[in-house]
Amino acid sequence: MRKISFIFLAFILSVHLFSAQKIPEGKVVTIFITAKTLHNKAGENPKRRISVYLPPDYEKSLKRYPVIYYLHGFFWNDSLLVGSDRINHIIDRAIEAKKIKPVIIVMPDESTVFKGSFYANSKSSGNWSDFTSLELVDFIDKNYRTISSKDSRGISGHSMGGNGALRNAFLHPDVFSSVYALSPGILDARYFALTEIESYKNVQNIKEVKDLSKPENSRTNIIFAIARAYNGNVNKPPFFADLPFSFQGDDLKIGAPVLDELKKNSTSELVFTQYENIKKLKAIKFDWGRNDELKHIPPSCMSLSKNLEILKIKHEAEEYIGTHGSEVSKENGRIENQMLPFFNTHLKFEE
Repeated sequence: MRKISFIFLAFILSVHLFSAQKIPEGKVVTIFITAKTLHNKAGENPKRRISVYLPPDYEKSLKRYPVIYYLHGFFWNDSLLVGSDRINHIIDRAIEAKKIKPVIIVMPDESTVFKGSFYANSKSSGNWSDFTSLELVDFIDKNYRTISSKDSRGISGHSMGGNGALRNAFLHPDVFSSVYALSPGILDARYFALTEIESYKNVQNIKEVKDLSKPENSRTNIIFAIARAYNGNVNKPPFFADLPFSFQGDDLKIGAPVLDELKKNSTSELVFTQYENIKKLKAIKFDWGRNDELKHIPPSCMSLSKNLEILKIKHEAEEYIGTHGSEVSKENGRIENQMLPFFNTHLKFEE
């Protein structure tokens, strides 16, 4: 009798543990928008895919929810949001653990022919910042039960997406109240160009856009993407961009006006040109890994933080032990334990 009771008790406990471990899952829906802001002459497709995470109780209630716009990195797209090892799983965990109250997460696909838009308005390839901060936000507010107020909107992202998050928050404090950037990449595009100057030698071998898709040209691809974002030129097909450096053999040529424009259009410069706007933001935070493989990121992040500090703009900046992505989207990583709780504190949720 005791043996049967023990077996029954063990069975009950195992069922309880299994049910306790099952985390309620949100739903990810995929939608498309043909963006008016992205009409361009450079061959970029204005029809964009959007992945939207709806929290577990969305379809069972009439509540309205705050929204976090999460921007993906270079070489990626909105597929980051979907799957057992993707960000939606991390959001489920965080909501279940009460690290953040139920929230809508929106991730637009802003990959391009050159693998990344940098979420910036370009003179040749479309107004990606206007799309991100204006057209997309308006579309989401009209189609989902959002709290359509800047106090209930945050923006975040990793790598290129972290850059884009800071850029769009700095430009649009009337749309977003809070920003958290994870390992923001290429904040100072001129500095990055200098660190990658050897890649410009390879430009001599790039004759067509399709040449950039070859694995050996991945680093060169990045400098073309940056050029199209910040130095767009509709009169220069097939790349529709000006480059700040070129080589004839080993002889370096510097395009000073292009280099100046590259610096002027960098996110790091918005600290000065958008000073009054930035002061309107409720909360600013960015972090980076000490051992980031992209060597420009730690000094660029530190420089941005120092400039914000000098200008007395309240913000948080944190260096942690890690690489570019080692601590970001894993369980109990930066997204789950820092980014989402940050927005739980600073966004306004429906009572």
